[in-house]
Amino acid sequence: MKKILAMSVLMFISIALMAQAKSFYDFKVKNIDGDDFDLSSLKGKKVLVVNTASKCGFTPQYEDLQKLYDKYSSRGFVVIGFPANNFMKQEPGSEAEIKQFCTSNYSVTFPMMSKISVKGNDIHPLYEWLTKKEMNGKMDSKVKWNFQKYMIDENGKLVDVAFSKTNPMDDQIVNWIENKR
Repeated sequence: MKKILAMSVLMFISIALMAQAKSFYDFKVKNIDGDDFDLSSLKGKKVLVVNTASKCGFTPQYEDLQKLYDKYSSRGFVVIGFPANNFMKQEPGSEAEIKQFCTSNYSVTFPMMSKISVKGNDIHPLYEWLTKKEMNGKMDSKVKWNFQKYMIDENGKLVDVAFSKTNPMDDQIVNWIENKR
C-alpha cells in the first residue's frame, strides 16, 4: 500500500511539473527598438541566446556571433542578443546607444533585444526560465558573466549552456548547430 501511495505521489508531482514546464516559445520580449518580439516566431530554429555588454572584455565576441549567424542563419539558426547591465555596469547605454555601438563596431544584423536583467530580484522571466531546472526541465545554471550562451533547440527546449570564455565559433556550439552531438 505504501509503495502504491508513494508511486502515486511521484506520478502526480511529475505530471504537475510537466504541466508547468514552459518552452522558449512561450515568452514575449521587446526588441532593441521597443517593439514586441514573440519568441514563438522562431519555432523550428535553433537559437543561441546571449547576454551582451558593450564594455566587457568579451565584447569582441560580437564579431564571432555575427559570423556564426551569417554562416548558419540560412540553415535555421539565429542568435539573439540581450544587453544586460548586471556585471560591473558594463552595459550602461540606452537601447539606441547599444544598437549604434553594435552596428557601427561589429556590423551586427542578428536580432538584438531591449536591455534586461539576467540575474537578481529583477531577473527577466526568460532568464528565470533559462536558469531554473524546475522551469526549463533541463538544468539549473547561474549567469556568471556577460556573453554566456544558452542553446535552444528547434522545439523551444533548453539544450545546453556555454560560459563566457567559450568562443561562439567553439566546437561545442558549432557541433550543436550542425547536429554533430
